[in-house]
Amino acid sequence: MDSVSPSILQFTQFESQALGQQLIDKALYYKADPRIDIQKGMGKRIGCIFLNPSLRTRVSTQIAASNLGVEPIVLNMDKEGWALEMREGAIMNKGTVEHIKDAAGVLGTYFDILAIRAFPSLTNKEEDMNDFVFSQFVKYSGIPVISLESATRHPLQSLADQITIREHSSGIKKPKIVLTWGPHIKAIPHAVANSFAEWSLGMGHDLTITHPAGYELSEKFTKGATIEYNQKKALQDADFVYVKNWSGFNDYGKIISTDPSWMLTEKHFVNAPNAKVMHCLPVRRNLELSDEILDGPRSLVQKQAENRIYAAQSVISHLI
Repeated sequence: MDSVSPSILQFTQFESQALGQQLIDKALYYKADPRIDIQKGMGKRIGCIFLNPSLRTRVSTQIAASNLGVEPIVLNMDKEGWALEMREGAIMNKGTVEHIKDAAGVLGTYFDILAIRAFPSLTNKEEDMNDFVFSQFVKYSGIPVISLESATRHPLQSLADQITIREHSSGIKKPKIVLTWGPHIKAIPHAVANSFAEWSLGMGHDLTITHPAGYELSEKFTKGATIEYNQKKALQDADFVYVKNWSGFNDYGKIISTDPSWMLTEKHFVNAPNAKVMHCLPVRRNLELSDEILDGPRSLVQKQAENRIYAAQSVISHLI
């Protein structure tokens, strides 16, 4: 990290196709021999700061760091840290105990890299779209920051998704990728869908997004994609089908439909016989996706989860 300004050494979003290809290549290099660069990060620490729950992101990032000789330290800020005040000029006479300026500043002196997970409120659209909470850590820590999912994006997941697509695209010149909305009982953030669309388009793939009316995502992430409200039509000739629920964007954070017919079963693939199915996990079985798909030969979900390690390892190595 030497003389390069920390302000430009972030991994928070898709930056370029060239960098994307480079990170995918590096990830596959590490997948072939995970500890080949075990000396590269010796003496460095990464602070994994979670304001929200995690399974794959938490564990894969720790393994990735360890594979490079970097010491990972995890802090569940929502349970183990002080209640943080995010507002500038706040009079802290209520529930918050520590200001983000002080907390992030301290973390910036303890670690070489920070990795932050901070979900959206799904109530304040402007703050969420500006990644308000996440950006406070970036602003005040003064060191490189990796997004472990923010209000708007989940770039490590999307990098792992692109690695998985690369691995399973043999003989396909330009894969047809479909991002399809799936039913859910809760209002779910847009980050995974946003990020997957951004990366798929940025990598030059043919992307179709299908969902019930009212579930349109921000054009910031979907410009260039084909939007199709007829799921059956969207799935025709698909090579990869990515399933994800998200809540309303225009009608922010709202559940607009729970139509069970959008859950994928084998019947949906009559006109896409070779399609592979992806999901970031966790998945609500037989609500978002059927058992027959998740446990069948189409499913790439476990391979995506494995690739979370090498996505994180590629990015950490890149920052070092």
